[in-house]
Amino acid sequence: MDGSDQEDEVPNVNFVPSLLFVKRGVAKANPDKVTLTPGELARIINDTRDDLEEDGAEGMDTSDDEENEESAARLVSRAETAQASGSSSRAAATGGDEFGFEGYEQESGEPVVRLSSVAVVDPEENIQDEDDSDAEDEVIKPTDNLILVGHVQNDSASMEVYIYNEEEGSLYVHHDFLLPSPPLCIEWLSFDPGSDKPGNLCAIGCMDPVITLWDLDIQDSLEPVCKFGSKGSRKKNKPKVGHSDAVLDLSWNRNLEHILASGSVDQSVILWDMEDGTPHTIIRDFGEKVQTLAFHPTKAEALLAGSCDGLVKVFDCRATNNDTASYKSWSLGGEVERVCWSHHNEYHFVASTNEGRIHYVDIRQEHPLWSKEIHEKEITGLVLSSKVKGMLATASSDGTLKVWDYDDQDARLTYKKNPKIGVIQCLDECPENPFVMAMGGDLKTKNFTVVNLLDNDIVTNVFKSRFDPNYVQPTTEGGLPIEGVGEDASMSEGDDEEDV
Repeated sequence: MDGSDQEDEVPNVNFVPSLLFVKRGVAKANPDKVTLTPGELARIINDTRDDLEEDGAEGMDTSDDEENEESAARLVSRAETAQASGSSSRAAATGGDEFGFEGYEQESGEPVVRLSSVAVVDPEENIQDEDDSDAEDEVIKPTDNLILVGHVQNDSASMEVYIYNEEEGSLYVHHDFLLPSPPLCIEWLSFDPGSDKPGNLCAIGCMDPVITLWDLDIQDSLEPVCKFGSKGSRKKNKPKVGHSDAVLDLSWNRNLEHILASGSVDQSVILWDMEDGTPHTIIRDFGEKVQTLAFHPTKAEALLAGSCDGLVKVFDCRATNNDTASYKSWSLGGEVERVCWSHHNEYHFVASTNEGRIHYVDIRQEHPLWSKEIHEKEITGLVLSSKVKGMLATASSDGTLKVWDYDDQDARLTYKKNPKIGVIQCLDECPENPFVMAMGGDLKTKNFTVVNLLDNDIVTNVFKSRFDPNYVQPTTEGGLPIEGVGEDASMSEGDDEEDV
């Protein structure tokens, strides 16, 4: 088989488990590029080899040897490629903001954040491209969105940074990052532990329990700028820190910017202080794996979490510590797949389950306002539009995207589409144009697509007039009514609305 045949060969495994839109104007026009000294290259390879040896010794499974060797070979290949490319920049230093939650007491512990020293900054360097069209593609314009796309192909995992320009209709991969295992969740943030200025970074949760933080303004990076957590090392006598199993979801607190929440298969949620990289609070009030999280858009203390024990909970982080948690809970009767706060009513959120149902909840009420079966299988994508009041988008393993017109009483189906990407794994909206949706699936020949809902006349007629591009959710004084410690509210059968 020649090289062209190999390129055309359909991979055995090829899917997109996670993706995320990034707003316009935050990325560098010309991202920095990495150059490596021989010493830095040797350090990365040795660190990777040590990690693989530790994993192999702990797992005692020799069947992974071949895969580990291939992973190391891919890293060496990428390192040599990066070494041959242009130089880059990044200053690495710790910041100094104070932790902001009421009632929090700083814990002692060994910091597990490790700032990368791979990239060396030369701000005066101007990278030239021989081909003008390639050079133009390299430049990120103020009208470009980034779309961060987790990609698994055969035995390799990566995050691809796409450029999407709505005006030009362009969509292409700008650069990517090799990852140690499949990326299960991605969260963008501007808080940079290595700088006192806002950055353009993303946190990634993988099958590996360690969370990695990547600088999106650096191309060809071989390692993250820092890591949250540690698998420990008997060889180096390092303790385990953080999660002990796969990280399923991440949520950045936009009101207390140095706080990142992570939910895991290990049935816990960790609130990370990104200033020093330590777990500040570990919440263990779950009976099953935690697979969805969302901080409130305007209330820094409110964290929404859904788990596979069928419960969705709103935590008051001001009154939550390692020993006790203050929360209100609703039982939804199925594994909670996704949660999302409303941007138009601070008391409302929506949650989806593996049974194809959605539940619309007012946290002041003991039972959901309404519940509805809307898909044949689990609902893996859930977006309450931030700028179009009453528009809800859902995606499912049944392969369909649906758009709903919702209010406090019900949700009415407006539009249904099969994007033909297989089992839909993830969904997100464009921050500037909420009618533009990105989806990831598992079809081997096509697993990623971007659609514009306004191409449909019905969606245009129902929702376009409601679009307010300047809408910002108002901030109110006082906290949310999350009374007591561990309050539960169960949903009875009689609370269900009529199914679709």
